Amino acid sequence: MKEVRRYLEERLGKYSFYFEDMKSGFVYGYNEHVKMTSAGCMKLPVAMTVLKEAEEGKLSLETNILLEKKDRVEGSGILKELNPREYTIKELLIVMLVESDNMATQKLVSLVGFDELKVKFEEMGLLDTSMNDMPGSAINLTTSYDLSLCWKLLKNASYLSEEHSRFVIDLLKGDNKKKKTAFYLDESLKGKIASKAGDMPGVENDTTLIEIQKGDFIFTIMSAEIPNSVYGIVSLAKSGKMIWDGITYNWK
Repeated sequence: MKEVRRYLEERLGKYSFYFEDMKSGFVYGYNEHVKMTSAGCMKLPVAMTVLKEAEEGKLSLETNILLEKKDRVEGSGILKELNPREYTIKELLIVMLVESDNMATQKLVSLVGFDELKVKFEEMGLLDTSMNDMPGSAINLTTSYDLSLCWKLLKNASYLSEEHSRFVIDLLKGDNKKKKTAFYLDESLKGKIASKAGDMPGVENDTTLIEIQKGDFIFTIMSAEIPNSVYGIVSLAKSGKMIWDGITYNWK
């Protein structure tokens, strides 16, 4: 993993990453506790919060929520392009994770509330994660360590139920085109990776859980002050390839 750090130290911008082999307990980090803009990666702990609220009986995933024109927000997602209609909370959750939809996220955040998000983040142990504004804001912060911890909680089903933990993991194994750290990998391998990416001007992030016969591996990389999105995606993709090669050739 040292080669990943050397590579990132030579790139323009600021970077943070964290790697963990869940079987052996081996970890390697670089600026892993430095708070950085979360971008769309914040939607992972938000989804876990919504599901926990459902498990605690504070809301039902089958409740219908009306999205109107006044609910439209800029940024990623498809819901802003559609006519007003009702969606279940579960449908909004799926669109938020799969499409990184800001409109769905804003509705779910409004439903749960910032105070409850803070409580749930603390329960999860995400001590350096804070959602301070609606989606798309540069002041929503997290760390590569905290995002990686989300995957650990999901894989071990130690925060959510087994059903809801697998729901999130399997849902995020879907669209291979959005897996930035897996960009250079063969398509057959991408299906073994659950991933939640995020981006904003100057920011490219990706957090992943790799499930293969050899073991389960967690890898998160975050960036800031990069010159453009292509430069950032290349940084993430090459780092991801180094990680995968390391697992393939150096892990028993």
